[in-house]
Amino acid sequence: MGSGGREHALAWKLAQSPTLDTLFAAPGNPGIAEHATIAELDVTDHRAVVDFVRRHRVGLVVIGPEAPLVDGLADNIRSIGVPVFGPGREAAKLEGSKGFTKDLCARMGIPTARYFRVTSKDGALACLDDFGEACVIKADGLAAGKGVVVATTRAEAEAAIADLYAHGPVEAVIEEMLEGPEASLFVLSDGTTTAAFGSAQDHKRVGDGDTGPNTGGMGAYSPAAVLTPELEERALGEIVRPTIDCLAASGTPYVGVLYAGLMLTADGPKLIEYNVRFGDPECQVLMMRYTGDLAALLLAVSEGRLADVPAPEFSDDVALTVVMAAENYPGTPRTGGTIAGIDAAQAEGAVVFQAGTALKDGQLVSAGGRVLAVTATGTDVPAAQRAAYAAVEKVDFPTGFFRRDIGAKAVIDG
Repeated sequence: MGSGGREHALAWKLAQSPTLDTLFAAPGNPGIAEHATIAELDVTDHRAVVDFVRRHRVGLVVIGPEAPLVDGLADNIRSIGVPVFGPGREAAKLEGSKGFTKDLCARMGIPTARYFRVTSKDGALACLDDFGEACVIKADGLAAGKGVVVATTRAEAEAAIADLYAHGPVEAVIEEMLEGPEASLFVLSDGTTTAAFGSAQDHKRVGDGDTGPNTGGMGAYSPAAVLTPELEERALGEIVRPTIDCLAASGTPYVGVLYAGLMLTADGPKLIEYNVRFGDPECQVLMMRYTGDLAALLLAVSEGRLADVPAPEFSDDVALTVVMAAENYPGTPRTGGTIAGIDAAQAEGAVVFQAGTALKDGQLVSAGGRVLAVTATGTDVPAAQRAAYAAVEKVDFPTGFFRRDIGAKAVIDG
């Protein structure tokens, strides 16, 4: 379920599963339609989704985006006895509410940034003195990766707060700014057992050199070399497993993939945020590297059998993806731009995952902010980078743009 680049990557990999019979996708996109039968469903209409699942005797539902999970779709499908890969409404609060997650961390002693929860402009402004010049301001609810402001001066923080409260009271979290490299860790959980499912580094800022506003992600590569095996084990033991244990003890077990955004500080890994689904575009690079039967693995997670299946295995190759976005993203994107050259790009050995695309009179056009994720592999980051950008050059998308430095810091540091 879903229509973005993450869902195209999942459909692409699921379609390769020897245990797969029929793959449906709703609502899908033109790229997903190459691998799945498109179901004309509104994912917000839970009754229609449940009826479709029952009528077609679906054996596993994989929910891609966060909004349906936060809205409780997984619970409603599970109520008819069908396995679902994705957490229920209560566990999905890990992404649906920043405050919920921060309070859970405080209860469990999970390392994260010092914070305050606020509900008013005056309350938010009053917190600023506790953080010096720099702080991070996060809207409490879902914001498609764009509800975070990293303020490096008092003036920036005050402006962000004024903007946040311009239309009335909202809940928000204000926290200290952590320092260090970032990494994304993905962990499968069947409610009890956990299994690491790879790492990645995302590029959130819209412009080269990590400049400009935050986006949903302009590119990524996997694995994240900065997340060493030792640091990964610390993150699992100090952050992820206590979270899973807490939810299980609360009667709201976490089933699905948990995406931990980490800051690797001088004191060790600290949690920046949780997402309750695969990242986008991190999913694209993970699927390029995963070597197993994805359908069988996700079914095992959904049925509580993760302990009974082999640990996920990945290629030693590096995968790197470059997002091609529509002009003016992350503001109001210019949609309707024509797209060509995907076959030429894929002839270079890349895979072009479609996100915000549509067909108009037989022509592929842009229909969203992030439009394509051009993804390639190589023996190391420079090789994957060269392959991905060679493929990007084959894509004809005149109203699109992309960052030209995805993976550059890893090349320099490496």
